[in-house]
Amino acid sequence: MKINILFFAKLKELVATNKIEIEVESGISVKELRKFISIRYPAITEVLPNVIVSINQQFAFDEELVPDRAEVAFFPPVSGGSGDTHIDITDQPLDINVLLADATRKSTGAAAIFTGIIRGETHGKKEYETIGLEYESYRPMAISKLEQIANEIRERWSDVQTIVMIQRIGYMDAGTPTVVVICTSGHRNSGIFEAAKYGIDRIKEVVPVWKKEIGPNGETWIEGDYLPKKGE
Repeated sequence: MKINILFFAKLKELVATNKIEIEVESGISVKELRKFISIRYPAITEVLPNVIVSINQQFAFDEELVPDRAEVAFFPPVSGGSGDTHIDITDQPLDINVLLADATRKSTGAAAIFTGIIRGETHGKKEYETIGLEYESYRPMAISKLEQIANEIRERWSDVQTIVMIQRIGYMDAGTPTVVVICTSGHRNSGIFEAAKYGIDRIKEVVPVWKKEIGPNGETWIEGDYLPKKGE
């Protein structure tokens, strides 16, 4: 059977083309197709394990079979958002001043900013010390869910101009910012405070990000208790 394969970003440079048509055996899986491409284009082998694959514009996973005449895309992890919406899952430090500057327009008169920071000490019913957190994410789905949340915010608060939602992953010491939500508008009474709170609350509910807490007495994965509803 024949399939069309598209390459994007740095991948098209590594293979020196942005589109090919190939003939493969019927019933080939995504995993087998990755191996096929690796053999045909050795320059892509090193980055291929982290490459995202889609079939007919839907995310595809290794066990899935590729249908005849499919359009298959190979691309690196995306950095979502452009223009008035900036979303991302990143392992880089979060610079709130830079993010706010990027979110500011000539008509911007107010911004609501939320940032989550790793507590070094927790007080209350249970007191303990935290050395750091290790964040992990199912990135393709996380990007999709951040886009969904941005759309939900715009449906509820039409005066919001720009939206920034960025979650950091990897290991971070106590005192490090881990997530930023920014909503801007022309005026402070336009719902931006409520919109920013809604954004972080929804991130905690539906974006697939997990954290492992590291303390003096060991490590443990922290799980939430929210179960997404059908359609979320």
